[in-house]
Amino acid sequence: MLAVLLAWLQYRLWFGKGGRHEVDALQHQVTQQAYDNTGLKQRNDVLAAEVKDLKSGEAAIEERARSELGMIRPGETFYRVVDEAKAAPAPVPEAGAPP
Repeated sequence: MLAVLLAWLQYRLWFGKGGRHEVDALQHQVTQQAYDNTGLKQRNDVLAAEVKDLKSGEAAIEERARSELGMIRPGETFYRVVDEAKAAPAPVPEAGAPP
């Protein structure tokens, strides 16, 4: 009788609900989630620093306006430098073709 009880307990330990396989799978999920959380925390820290910069001074706002929106101050002259090798020549219209 004890051998049957021991076999039944061993079966539940290894294959039953809450058994070793399920515990291993859950441990793997916990490890993966901890890794994901670390990446998300780093991203949140970067965003929090950016928000702090934008709230604290005009330099960050000006930098963002210049780089993302192409804005310039009054009295400044905007120059765009184009590499000739990368610039595509404008197509030449054929004679007799409508413009």
